[in-house]
Amino acid sequence: MTLVIGSTAPDFEIKTADNETFKLSDHRGKKVIIYFYPKDSTPGCTIESCAFRDAHPDFTKANAVILGISKDSLKSHAKFKEKHQFPFDLGSDEDGAVCTAYGTFVEKSMFGKKYMGIERSTFLIDENGKITGLWRKVKVKGHVQDVLNSL
Repeated sequence: MTLVIGSTAPDFEIKTADNETFKLSDHRGKKVIIYFYPKDSTPGCTIESCAFRDAHPDFTKANAVILGISKDSLKSHAKFKEKHQFPFDLGSDEDGAVCTAYGTFVEKSMFGKKYMGIERSTFLIDENGKITGLWRKVKVKGHVQDVLNSL
């Protein structure tokens, strides 16, 4: 199933950097921004995550929760979160189940080699669990402001 604006967001439970569980349905009544990114501590992912961090007060004012997801380990997430002081959770999807449910684990190509990886994507989910914003193949520059403008 391909997710589109208006689709019900697939519910999931995921372990976070703080060794807690984030369950999407527990956040009904709030907007949820889920951003999928390829790898902790890489340049583009750091810039994107820091932009979400810097805009966090504006998202909070708009009754929105942020969750970053990659396939990195909880230990990697904890280091990344601590180093950059992220005020939101990072979910570890090591088995790829959440990435698969959201269609973000895709075939990619670099220097002619094909491999499977996370397509940088963001989903805006409304208070009732419906997808109201969807960005695929995200370009980092200006992206967080685009998400904020969609609230």
